[in-house]
Amino acid sequence: MKKHFIVIVGFVYGAICLFSCSLKSPERAKPEEIGMSSEHLRQLDPIVEEAIARKDFPGAVLLVGRKGKVVYRKAFGESQWVPKRRPMEESMIFDLASLTKPVATATSIMILVEQGRLSLEEKVKDYVPEFSPYVDEANKPAEDARIWHLLTHTSGLPPYTDAAEVEKKYGRPCSLENLVNYIAQLKKVSPPGASFAYSCLGYISLGYIIKKVTGQDIASFSEERIFKSLEMKHTFFVPPEKYRASCVPTEVVEGKPLLGVVHDPLARLQGGVSGNAGLFSTADDLATFAMMMLNRGHHKGRRIMSPITVERMTSIWPKASFAGRGLGWDIDSSYSTSGGDLFGPRSYGHTGYTGTSIWIDPDTETFIILLTNRVHPDDKGSIVAMRSRVANVVAASIEPASASGQRR
Repeated sequence: MKKHFIVIVGFVYGAICLFSCSLKSPERAKPEEIGMSSEHLRQLDPIVEEAIARKDFPGAVLLVGRKGKVVYRKAFGESQWVPKRRPMEESMIFDLASLTKPVATATSIMILVEQGRLSLEEKVKDYVPEFSPYVDEANKPAEDARIWHLLTHTSGLPPYTDAAEVEKKYGRPCSLENLVNYIAQLKKVSPPGASFAYSCLGYISLGYIIKKVTGQDIASFSEERIFKSLEMKHTFFVPPEKYRASCVPTEVVEGKPLLGVVHDPLARLQGGVSGNAGLFSTADDLATFAMMMLNRGHHKGRRIMSPITVERMTSIWPKASFAGRGLGWDIDSSYSTSGGDLFGPRSYGHTGYTGTSIWIDPDTETFIILLTNRVHPDDKGSIVAMRSRVANVVAASIEPASASGQRR
């Protein structure tokens, strides 16, 4: 009996170990195994280390992958300076800020499009009746904005609004319904489809549309349809208490660093769940997401989106080509410097205000995830130039015989 008990315990322990292994980082490979140069990739270290020495940010996690495998994964510096210094770890959880837009919100919208539950040509006011049109100097209203205008930042909405003013009117926390009603009635800065103005307000509105269609907020829907399917177990809105110690703090607000609390004021006003910001994740989980995108919507036998949907999301939207944006993704706008100078015209990505970025190149099957907390402790850190330099080193590390993508 005792012997049987030991066997059972051993089996259970083995199963637990096997399950734990499945939660570890994506498969690793030596750069040369997939056509990259280890020697060239070593130039990444001094780029990040010099930025930390300049106090551009306290620390970083940098991950590079190609052809479904990770070739570079490293933590640098410290996760925080106040209230006390703490080293950065590769598995730490970051406030992704605007990476929320493509990873959670736009992906969720496109899943609904695939399901036939909405169309990008539908009017925003079909879901938000209060959504006012642009009115010109002659007091003539423009045409109504469509859902694709929100996705491409061409709806005419201003970039942001004062969270303190919204709080005065609706209190804290503010419901999504009240905030979207407030946003809908703001004066529009241009007719829809006429100009590009990067707008968090458009993605807050998209979060509301997701809730209107599904009955679920963006946190619940994206967890169910994206993160759970991809086994992204450390990706969520409002990190559970047990993960707070693993979070990287951002800005000091009212004397304390925001730890596991979203940095974005409008997302924080809503309690941490919003279409524009609020998602937390790790470099490893984002690597899984990037591999799904490179695999055209599939990962390890699980389908998140169809290949044609991924293609549409990551191509410049033809009805607003001047914006240089896809559906949720940045391709060739003034914000796309995180892709550097060498990756080809089909590459795409996004940045986050807190110091996060992701860049994906389907031609070379390469992705770069750079996570920092440049807003810690006083929102004075800088990362724009370093993102480009990192991307250039990674692109140049791809051996010529293996690189099939056209460089720009």
